Amino acid sequence: MSRACELTGKAVMSGNNVSHANNKTRRRFLPNLCDVTLMSEALGQNFRLRVSAAALRTVEHRGGLDAFLLKAKSNELSQRARLIKKQVAKKLSEQEAA
Repeated sequence: MSRACELTGKAVMSGNNVSHANNKTRRRFLPNLCDVTLMSEALGQNFRLRVSAAALRTVEHRGGLDAFLLKAKSNELSQRARLIKKQVAKKLSEQEAA
């Protein structure tokens, strides 16, 4: 399992530890990932996703998983999240047509 957010694409970054004596050693900056279950209201289904804490706050701010996915760019989403986005869009278009 990669250390990347499934919704925002936020992943591991690298940089330096810099000591008081200005010695530099390589280090990794890991994203704050949480395993969460998010509910899709359009599909009436729960999805287990590995998302960053910042993405979780954004999902809540936008009004849920469906609203977040519809507004998100597909190239930032994981393969699973793209599939969920496609299902949500299809379901919502069916509901509007009926």
